[in-house]
Amino acid sequence: MCITDPAEKAAAARRLGETALPVDPQANLVAPGTLPGRPLRPQLVPPMEVPRRSPFTPEGRAALLHSVAHIEFNAINLALDAVWRFAGMPQDYYRDWQRVAAEEALHFTLLTGHLATLGCAYGDHLAHDGLWAMTERTAGDITARMALVPRTLEARGLDATPPMQAKLAKAGDARAVAILDIILRDEIGHVGVGNRWYRWLCDREGLDPVAHYELLTARHHAPRLRPPFNDAARLAAGFTGLEIAALQAGPA
Repeated sequence: MCITDPAEKAAAARRLGETALPVDPQANLVAPGTLPGRPLRPQLVPPMEVPRRSPFTPEGRAALLHSVAHIEFNAINLALDAVWRFAGMPQDYYRDWQRVAAEEALHFTLLTGHLATLGCAYGDHLAHDGLWAMTERTAGDITARMALVPRTLEARGLDATPPMQAKLAKAGDARAVAILDIILRDEIGHVGVGNRWYRWLCDREGLDPVAHYELLTARHHAPRLRPPFNDAARLAAGFTGLEIAALQAGPA
């Protein structure tokens, strides 16, 4: 997590996924300085200051894919954070998040490789820090982390990816569409990891997953998700019909 160079971080995360290092679940670790390690660029600004991107010009397409690459770079960090920060979980929990970090690193590498063909490098465009901000807000509550990062913010990618692919296909960027196919496939699994451990934690604490999700959303000021939802992908990622119905109904 401390590595600042994006390509080096991605390569290290992929090696970590290949080795599946054993973890001492009882070890309480202290962060060494400021986390996460990140490059000086992209410049991070409030979400409303990031320009809207159209895929129908080369520059707009590069900016759009840069925003996806930035999400994947942050996702490497949040998966690694889920490994080191929270003690006392089963070994499978740590193995799951090591694997997620490695797959996010692959996504980032695929995207930056494609960006290079568009004359763009990671850091060339403005970006925002919404995903990492929620990671910080849930640093003291693993149940909130599982509820609000993988199964809320990252799950939004399940909804957003097919419409983005349709636009990119119309713009003639078949390579970007293929990369997003890989990302969507893997993200279903990543959201599934969040669902698995959120439910495990709720079971351990005797909590109702649906009711507790509403409480956590309000407590941590999580965004209220709006339709349309990719119901098929969400079901594949382990959301129940009751949870999807609650999303469709909107805030209580």
